[in-house]
Amino acid sequence: MAVMRDGRHRLYSDLATWWPLFSPPSHYAEEAADVLPRLQAAADAPRTLLELGSGGGSLASHFKDHFQLTLTDRSEQMLEVSRRVNPDAEHVAGDMRTLDLGRQFDIVMIHDAVMYLTDEASLRAAFRTAFRHCRPGGGVVILPDCVSETFEAQTESGGEDSPDGRGLRYLEWIWDPQPDDHTYRAVFSFLLRERDGSVRVEMDQHEYGVFPRAAWLQWLREEGFPATSELDRWNRDIFTARKLLA
Repeated sequence: MAVMRDGRHRLYSDLATWWPLFSPPSHYAEEAADVLPRLQAAADAPRTLLELGSGGGSLASHFKDHFQLTLTDRSEQMLEVSRRVNPDAEHVAGDMRTLDLGRQFDIVMIHDAVMYLTDEASLRAAFRTAFRHCRPGGGVVILPDCVSETFEAQTESGGEDSPDGRGLRYLEWIWDPQPDDHTYRAVFSFLLRERDGSVRVEMDQHEYGVFPRAAWLQWLREEGFPATSELDRWNRDIFTARKLLA
């Protein structure tokens, strides 16, 4: 029941093939319906969308009829999952802090992968990547799970079954062991049922960054994106900005 292997989150490496039973596209339908008009309003007649930290492509799958998608992630295993869900999208391996594709897009989106940036320097680096890849007049939309003002300790559970006999159930426990810093923790416990009916238990531990709303807005502004924040229907901040015309 190792938590990590080779310094990697197991959910995105040796357990990545289970992602479709952990967080499939169907889980994102309501969120995508809320996000889509925000993306469409972030730039004039946007056609191209770059997602930094796209993971298994579950959220992006709801946008493929509206944008030409370029999906990037550090994990090759997660990109392989996404290729099956989004076969017509471009997939590129890369870190959102350092990626440089040498071209620009109408919209740059960062979803919950931004939570893995646990210090100001890393978050600013991701903003610079977004700025580098956003065309003048284009938009950036960033959707963190929470900011300091909205963080709540919680426990979640779920999972799905596959027609091939496999199944997954999980328990996620989220808490903040040191409220005076800018990180919090989540531990995952997975029950995994194989096709032959055997069941095993695996675990994974993740650390996330959490910063005040004002810091987000300040750092975005200083990196070239005068931004606004609006709470969605789930009380989560959505940061939206346009890159100023040269």
